[in-house]
Order: sequence, then structure tokens, then C-alpha cells
Amino acid sequence: MRRIGLLDTAPVALGCMNLSHAYGQPPTEQQAIQLLNQALDLGYNMLDTAMLYGAGANEELLAKAVGHRRSEFLLASKGGMFIGENGKKQIDGRPASLRQHCEQSLSRLKTDVIDLYYLHRWDKSVPIEDSVGELSRLVEEGKIREIGLSEVSADTLRKADKVYPIAAVQSEYSLWSRNPEIAMLEACNDIGVTFVAFSPLGRGALTGCIRDPDLFEGNDIRRAMPRFSSEYYPDNLKLIDQLFEVAEKASLPGEPLRQISLAQLSLAWVLAKQPDSIVLPGTTNSAHLVENWHAADFELSAEVVEQLDKIINHQTVKGPRYNSVVQLEIDTEEFES
Repeated sequence: MRRIGLLDTAPVALGCMNLSHAYGQPPTEQQAIQLLNQALDLGYNMLDTAMLYGAGANEELLAKAVGHRRSEFLLASKGGMFIGENGKKQIDGRPASLRQHCEQSLSRLKTDVIDLYYLHRWDKSVPIEDSVGELSRLVEEGKIREIGLSEVSADTLRKADKVYPIAAVQSEYSLWSRNPEIAMLEACNDIGVTFVAFSPLGRGALTGCIRDPDLFEGNDIRRAMPRFSSEYYPDNLKLIDQLFEVAEKASLPGEPLRQISLAQLSLAWVLAKQPDSIVLPGTTNSAHLVENWHAADFELSAEVVEQLDKIINHQTVKGPRYNSVVQLEIDTEEFES
């Protein structure tokens, strides 16, 4: 189990974004409801959503699907980034806005309290102290239990934690996105903040299943991500294919013939690199849901971790993780690409 402030959760959580948007056509509502209930049946006890996802539809989906099982899971959501009336993404971290976002999420989620509420992005026009200060008042009022930050730098985390204890930081972290290793992982360890790794499967790339990104649907957000472009992905795929040989050699202790999938290998790598962390893969596939959950069964040897580190890292992967427009929204340390 992992600790997020005063809350407990398993090392593998479920990111719910792609049940509503982002990676092509989402599943039907009934399919999504079935998957969310299957997740709880398997043992998942942390579900992660946001007001941004599906312009609020994702939060409504969770309420409809598993609202009757509210006591079985840690509910995480996010405010400060949303789809505006013009249909475009907006970032607003002003105290009054965050209060409004939280109350709207509580209504959509049909709950009295959100267990973990993140500032989805730091609004650089608003001091982080002001945004976190308002979130702390929401804690005092019993509307949220713990405060989290998403995609912030170590310096921003330290400033925020002086205002109110930050329980969790969510950042992209995987074999091919190593930016948290610059300063964030150390800061989390120093302060006692739980690190939550989103996109730990490289947005699907580290499963080895994405062979041709040109087949992505037109509304798939990965079409705008440089690493999936025709310029860079062929080289990245060559790196990913080297992982199959490592996976064949990795197994559970006492079960040398037990093969680990590339997805499980990638998730287990994150858990090995930051032992108290939580991995947050998302999926619309029932079999993948089971596969991801059992990644925590595997404890990688130091030798396997070292092999993986040598194959894919910030120096070998090609292309930045975001395009220049999206990168302006981010407040994280970045390796030079």
C-alpha cells in the first residue's frame, strides 16, 4: 500500500481520462461503466479524473458508474484547467476560480468530498501560494481531504508545501520521459510527498503495440506529440523493440518461466525507481486493465532495471514529449531534446 497524506491506496491506480477523450474514439458509456466496476472488483482503489476530461463528462461518468461504491476507492480529481465556452483548453488558478471548479466537480461527482484534489496546472499569472492557499481553505471546509499538484517543478512544490502540506505530485514519468529525475523525485523524498506517475506506459508506446502512429484517429492527441511523428517514432520503436528480450528474462521470484509483458515491465520499472510511488496507467481494454493491475506482482532485479535504463532514457529517445505550444503550459524541469 501507499500513503497519500492520511489516505491509503494501492501502487497501481486507474487513470480515467481516455474513457471520455484523448486517444481516439472512447468506449461507449456501458463499456466504460463495466470497466470501472471491473477495476474495483480487481482491487483498484484509486480512480483519477479531472474537470478537463470530456469537459466534465468523465466526472459524471464516474458518479454514474461507481458512485454507489464510493466507499471502495480514493477519488482523485483536478481543477485549474478546463474546456472553456469557446471549446478550447484554459488554465485558471485564481482562488475564486478554483473554488468554483471544486464545487462544480463535487456536483458532477455527486459526492460531498474529493479525497485528493490536484491543481491540474500552475497558472503562472497567479502565485502558487495563492492557489494552494485557497485549496487549503477547501480542506478546512471539508470539501477536499488532500491537496495535490500536477506537472510542477521542484521549486514550485517546495513553495507550495510551505503554505500547506502537499500530499501528492503527479508528473509524467516512464522509461522514455525521465524529467522527474532531474529534481522532482528528490524533492518528493525530501518533503515526504507521494509521487504519482501518469502516462507510465509512454501513452501506449511502451507496450510495444503501437507500430504505426499514422493509424491514430484524427482526434487522437498523440498526433500532436513529436515522439509519435514520422520523424522520430521509427527510431523510438527500435528502442522499444529491444525491451522484448529483457521482458523474456524477467520473471517472478521462484517462477522462472513466468513471462512479464512489456506493459508490466514498464510499470514495474517505475515502481522500482521510486519505490513509494504510484503508477497511473489508463486503458479502455478489459484485458489490459487486468495486466496493468498485476504489474505490482513483479519485483525487478537491479540488473534488469539497469538494462532498461541503458536502452531507453532521455538521451536515447528521440523528440520532445510535447510540442512548443503545449510546453508553455508546463512548469517542470526538462532535459534538452
